[in-house]
Amino acid sequence: MTPWWMPVLCAPFVGSLLGVLIRRMPDERPIAMARSACEACGHRLGPLELVPVLSFLALRGRCRHCNAAIAPAHLWVELAATAVAAMAASVDAGAWAWAGCALGWTLLALAWIDAGHFWLPDALTLPLLVAGLGVTWWLDPAAVADHAAAAALAYLLLRGLAWAYRRWRGRDGLGQGDAKLLAAGGAWLGLAALPWVLFGGAATGLLLAVAMRRSGTRLHAATMLPFGPPLAVAIWGVWLWGV
Repeated sequence: MTPWWMPVLCAPFVGSLLGVLIRRMPDERPIAMARSACEACGHRLGPLELVPVLSFLALRGRCRHCNAAIAPAHLWVELAATAVAAMAASVDAGAWAWAGCALGWTLLALAWIDAGHFWLPDALTLPLLVAGLGVTWWLDPAAVADHAAAAALAYLLLRGLAWAYRRWRGRDGLGQGDAKLLAAGGAWLGLAALPWVLFGGAATGLLLAVAMRRSGTRLHAATMLPFGPPLAVAIWGVWLWGV
């Protein structure tokens, strides 16, 4: 059985890759084949400048060549990915822990991108949906039909709500990405979890709105709030602690 600390040890390196994905995907920049470089001077980073967390701290958050500030988001994503792995390893072991890490890391990337760009890319949501059914088939094959039905119902439910909202208010309130993310959650969690995911997402979204209001952000009927981060938090919470 895989030791509990193995996912935690790998997590900062995964977080480093997620940081690159989060920054490059919205700009349609290459991810897999492009070498990491300083975004200010273009200097290609060497191995010692790419050690997760430690390199950022050693360089004090600045490029060694031009002294430009390195985006702190790189550090925060690496730390968040490590926290995800620690939580997954604390509640599951072996293959289940690795599955939880894969889910949590993908949700982290989706939530981060949606928070900054109001976009849940198909390149992440659709593979997450397929992976949820694949993991279910691998670890709990008797539940595949239930999880497939949950994915379909989740998608149709949010698409129906989006259609109704547009007919009522004359503008979009939920994006297709939200429906696809909830469908992915259904693929991972099953039918019984859907009410809890929806309740958790709505509650988290309300808390987000309250926090924004308290921070001085003026909210009105047309204010755009990303639903991806609250939905990701709800899916992750139900995966960790059940229904």
